[in-house]
Amino acid sequence: MKLANVLQEGNFVLTGEVGPPKGVDAAEVLEGARLMAPFVAAVNVTDNQSAVVRLGSLAVAHLIKQEGIDPVVQLVCRDRNRIALQSDLLSAAALGIENALILTGDHPVLGDHPEARSVFDLDSVQLLAAARSLNSGRDLGDHELDDSPDLCLGAVVNPGSDDLESQLIKMEKKIEAGAEFFQTQAVYEPHVFEAFMDKAGDFGVPVMVGIVPLKSAGMARYMTSNVAGVRVPDDMIKRMADTKKKDRKKVSAELSAGLVRRMKDMCQGAHIMPLGWDDVVPEIAEAAGIK
Repeated sequence: MKLANVLQEGNFVLTGEVGPPKGVDAAEVLEGARLMAPFVAAVNVTDNQSAVVRLGSLAVAHLIKQEGIDPVVQLVCRDRNRIALQSDLLSAAALGIENALILTGDHPVLGDHPEARSVFDLDSVQLLAAARSLNSGRDLGDHELDDSPDLCLGAVVNPGSDDLESQLIKMEKKIEAGAEFFQTQAVYEPHVFEAFMDKAGDFGVPVMVGIVPLKSAGMARYMTSNVAGVRVPDDMIKRMADTKKKDRKKVSAELSAGLVRRMKDMCQGAHIMPLGWDDVVPEIAEAAGIK
């Protein structure tokens, strides 16, 4: 089902996320998708996340679709030129995948092949426009397609950016290019998200707040220091620091559910990125009272 349609029905929506393995055995990631499925409208599949070579997002999204679960295939601009990107979008549609999230992608220097050449033939706005053109029956070169895809297109935004105005400007450009919904960078400060939504809400496009469950105090400190636009409040860091290792997942779920409860009246949904803790998604959904 198209995610934008689900979001527009008026109920608060959850989505989850899985990261393909660094290999060919997809059993674990499929089990993660199955765990999430009763609680989410769709499951995102990351595309060589953090510039690390992994099993392809398109292949894993197809396997998830075969499980009867709606996938959101992520597509980054880093690794492919415009020919390959458009081909992958057509391939997704041919495999019955209805949702695509368009991202720029992390630079290769951050991943496990730092010597790799970046492509970035298109940026995220241009790729959204290309995907919308494919939906209308023509490719980016204005050549007619034999048959058209009908993809629901999503994009990302960072509510905590130090330059919020530029984020809003780019968000508007993405909407003009074809974005039908947005998923955000991780948010730990509801007041920051509220300030963002006071402005972004005027665009009239569904927004899903990003939730990354904290695995440790060290992770929280790292995100605050190294991830642009993300700040974990001191009280959350202290809560994780004071929690025994065996209880961290439970406490993390409680903190994440609290964030969802505090922000669910500000937006249309929450996108939970569990980073391998797939079984925490049901706990968050139940604790947040989201059905």
